[in-house]
Amino acid sequence: MKKYDIAAIGELNVDIILNGIESEPEIGKEKFCKDMVVTLGSSTAIFAANAAALGSKVCFVGMVGRDPFGELVCTSLQAKGVDTKYLIHGNTPTGATICMNYDEDRANLTYQGAMDVMGFDDIAPEVFAEAKHIHLSSLFMQSGLLRDIHKVLDAAAANGATVSLDTQWDPMETWKLDYKTVLPKVTVFLPNEKELQALTGTKDLKSAIGAVLPYLGDMMVVKCGSKGSLLVRKDGSRKLLDAFLNTEVVDAIGAGDSFNSGFVSAFVKGMSPEECQETGNLTGAVNTTAAGGTGAFTSLEAVRKVCKDRFGREIAL
Repeated sequence: MKKYDIAAIGELNVDIILNGIESEPEIGKEKFCKDMVVTLGSSTAIFAANAAALGSKVCFVGMVGRDPFGELVCTSLQAKGVDTKYLIHGNTPTGATICMNYDEDRANLTYQGAMDVMGFDDIAPEVFAEAKHIHLSSLFMQSGLLRDIHKVLDAAAANGATVSLDTQWDPMETWKLDYKTVLPKVTVFLPNEKELQALTGTKDLKSAIGAVLPYLGDMMVVKCGSKGSLLVRKDGSRKLLDAFLNTEVVDAIGAGDSFNSGFVSAFVKGMSPEECQETGNLTGAVNTTAAGGTGAFTSLEAVRKVCKDRFGREIAL
């Protein structure tokens, strides 16, 4: 028996979310927004917090600064039930992202800070022995982790841990990840449609799937926003599952991370890929019913209620 269901390894920052923006920012001009929220940010942190709220035993491995933002990150994770014993407190300031939210889309501006410093040698080796599953995301935000990705994956394999990976978008748009050597070591690959096309240098989803299919470790789930998700198995079989649409979206920040939290939480409980996919679609939809990436995930009971009341479904967790 392992101590943790999931070890989330990745970036940490706060999100400064601006909603109700009157128009797009322009150089030399000042604009107003109607609402601001300062909350736990970063894709990996949102994933970890929501997976913990869904009942998984989660620890986090990441680096923060010795500053108020770092304290906010730590206390927020702890409040969500995430074990923070493996957090690394460095001398580089904690990262921050300004999220300018426009309906179902957004524009982000990020200071990487400590998230760009952490590498494999900073990670306590016992993490890999204590976790049943390793989740990685936002590789292109973390040059140290990207550099050491094979060391991380090899350590997971050596300790019998399964792995999920969501690379997220590359802000530099260079996409310097050799997916042909990385993906065979990944159990579940979790890109969205645009990211998969960019990573593979293809112009449509069909071509992108064809490019990675020979290298999948086990399976891939492509997140397609309001179109739902597409499960692709290593043998080439596929299942498209429509989204559970929320007609009153608060914001979509963290919806993909919330999908990941539902999928992986179901996966570590031994559910079938199809059950994991439906759970992910549900938690992605639940995310849009409250502000920020973690606002809707106050408890498993609360998520169950939203699933039943808003989407007419029972969540399998």
